[in-house]
Amino acid sequence: MTPETPTADAPQKPTWARGALYRGLVALPLVAGLATAGWLVAGRDQPAPVPAQAALTAPVPTQTVSGPSVLQASAPVQAQEPAQGAAGGGGGPAPLQKWADSLAGPLDIPAPALLGYANGELTMRKERPDCHLSWVTLAGLGVAGNNHGRGDGAAMGLSTPQWKKYGAQIAGIANPALSDPSSASVAAGRALCASGVDLSAGNGWWKALAGYENGSGMELFRQRVLGYAQLYATLSLDPAKSNAPSVHAARFALGQLGLPYVWGGNGPDAGAAGFDCSGLTKASYDSAGVSLPRTADSQFRSMPPVPGGQEPQLGDLVFYGSPAHIHHVGLYLGNGLMINAPTEGQAIQIHTFHRPGDDYAGAGRPAN
Repeated sequence: MTPETPTADAPQKPTWARGALYRGLVALPLVAGLATAGWLVAGRDQPAPVPAQAALTAPVPTQTVSGPSVLQASAPVQAQEPAQGAAGGGGGPAPLQKWADSLAGPLDIPAPALLGYANGELTMRKERPDCHLSWVTLAGLGVAGNNHGRGDGAAMGLSTPQWKKYGAQIAGIANPALSDPSSASVAAGRALCASGVDLSAGNGWWKALAGYENGSGMELFRQRVLGYAQLYATLSLDPAKSNAPSVHAARFALGQLGLPYVWGGNGPDAGAAGFDCSGLTKASYDSAGVSLPRTADSQFRSMPPVPGGQEPQLGDLVFYGSPAHIHHVGLYLGNGLMINAPTEGQAIQIHTFHRPGDDYAGAGRPAN
């Protein structure tokens, strides 16, 4: 929902209901020809808990109306596969090191961490080929855990019991250490694959992440892993776009996951606890140096549309309503997903951008 003016004095009743994220069954991007991911939904009568950072502050409407509200099926996507092979002549770096070095800058992941995620995938291909673990899932864990070793928190979000169980012995590593990205990635991969799941199937991915992190922050943790894994997969296929305004906007929006929806809100930097839908999209593009109007309707009319029949691209804005009046907007992430500030009482979260029966009105492209 977006206010009619940036300074709306009183909340209006949301025009679409149940912004709560339903407990989705999710498959993430895969590599090496394993791109059979899909997005499923189960238990649709049981809304998932809202992330702790955005506890309910208003009743959630129970009537059914148009608009994006659930995590559903989406198109498969494939990430760039880690290179393999011995070092070239003259003592040059091995192909895997070259691969990590080439993507470290565009993905904003330190090369040692990226090399570790790739080693984690390659190790699990040998140990658990039926698990179909991708390096992008490990990279999502890496940013959700401690920002690839650049922040506080345990590497990969691993608990002490998980590390002791899965990281004590690793072939090819004499002294495994949690501070070593390859060691931590192998341990994380083993933890994800321990229950015998297939991460190429939606329910397998979601089940694995639920078992990996099942504390009070589980939903937000999984949202961050999901969102960043999708971003990394997309950028790995087109690293030249990493500095595009659309990518900067998407990164900003991902950084707001878990903040509360606030009617008329322009975010913490403007003195609000969170954002409304158009406040989030405007702030996201402001961070990239692109100025947008404040409301969803005015944003819809200010930018070139994505031609009908074409899938939106990363950073495109997706709009809801009618040509006469647009009432909602989200930021497209890829793979059929958007970053969404849904409605009062709900957190900023990832939703499917379009489903049968909603009032999706089309997409616009603020910048390339």
